[in-house]
Amino acid sequence: MPRAKPRVKKVVLAYSGGLDTSVILKWLEDEYDCEVVTFTADIGQGEELEPARAKAETYGVKEIYIEDLCEEFVRDYVFPMFRANAIYEGEYLLGTSIARPLIAKRLVEIAQETGADAISHGATGKGNDQVRFELGAYALNPDIQIIAPWREWDLNSRQKLLAYAEQHGIAVEQKQGKKSPYSMDANLLHISYEGGILEDPWSEPEESMWRWSVSPEKAPDKAEILEIDFVKGDPIAINGQTLSPASLLAELNKIGGANGIGRDDIVENRYVGMKSRGCYETPGGTILLKAHRAIESITLDREVAHLKDELMPKYAAMIYNGYWFSPEREMMQKMIDSSQQTVNGCVRLKLYKGSVTVLGRKSETDSLFDETIATFEEDDGAYDQKDAEGFIRLNALRLRIANRNKTK
Repeated sequence: MPRAKPRVKKVVLAYSGGLDTSVILKWLEDEYDCEVVTFTADIGQGEELEPARAKAETYGVKEIYIEDLCEEFVRDYVFPMFRANAIYEGEYLLGTSIARPLIAKRLVEIAQETGADAISHGATGKGNDQVRFELGAYALNPDIQIIAPWREWDLNSRQKLLAYAEQHGIAVEQKQGKKSPYSMDANLLHISYEGGILEDPWSEPEESMWRWSVSPEKAPDKAEILEIDFVKGDPIAINGQTLSPASLLAELNKIGGANGIGRDDIVENRYVGMKSRGCYETPGGTILLKAHRAIESITLDREVAHLKDELMPKYAAMIYNGYWFSPEREMMQKMIDSSQQTVNGCVRLKLYKGSVTVLGRKSETDSLFDETIATFEEDDGAYDQKDAEGFIRLNALRLRIANRNKTK
């Protein structure tokens, strides 16, 4: 039996001003006979957002929110995630995943501020984003109503959306030139591409698809050297210049993209059950991950580092699946953040034709690397090599016993 349609007086819509959300705005007014508040977030997607305001005003929206969330996005979401070195299924740097909890948070907060009893989004019923938005919203407000038009209406193609728009006088901008065949999503951490020829996992992406990076073959023939300073696990400066979180990530995107860094082509397992092929450009994030692991290599205790690596896949899956506001993620974040208190220092990197190579790492205050012990030269008794014999024999004891049992 289908769920009864909730009674809604006011709804906050995550609004881009594009075809889908413009249709959703009108559809909500008609289907739910409700007032719509629009919310448009700037998280570094690189698009002018004021046209979204103009469109919303044209459609009679009285409460319009357009907010620059770039610094909050990088400071409170991207950087905490990178403290964990999070990668989903060994490759994906979670660029789309980590943006969704912030948008969900603001949707819920704006609903509270405006007296709305529901929120709405344009995520489809096949993807992960619907899960991420809604799990986040319910975690922050258990009583919030959520309207997901793609799970309710029959406008399941671009042609039907265009016909609806024409029927209801919704303006659709026809951009000059060839329209991209890909579904794209961008923020300060990455840009993603899905659909088109990418739906065949054997098809190679067209070079013209990539927006942020040159191909490694066309990158400069001279390597670029840079240094990144870290304080408590977070990057704070590039080549000695202190930058805000958003500015630092934007600068690394620029530098990395110019050197052909950060492209990835992945077939991933969506939380809703299907496999999906996507391509991603994450130049700044690729550089940061390499640098962060390098500074951790001299500042983290061995067992702490290994424990972090063991827990990382679980942490990454939480973010991918939409559990940013879950108690288990928050508990794990406290442990990760605790480990980062000594992750202070500088990493020197070489960027060359798509590769990132660590050239050096140092920490004036927290390095655990002791040259007097690690040296292959005479160590003046700092390490007694004879001690290794007992260490080896004790650790071999169970192996020797097991072998004897095999030969009985």
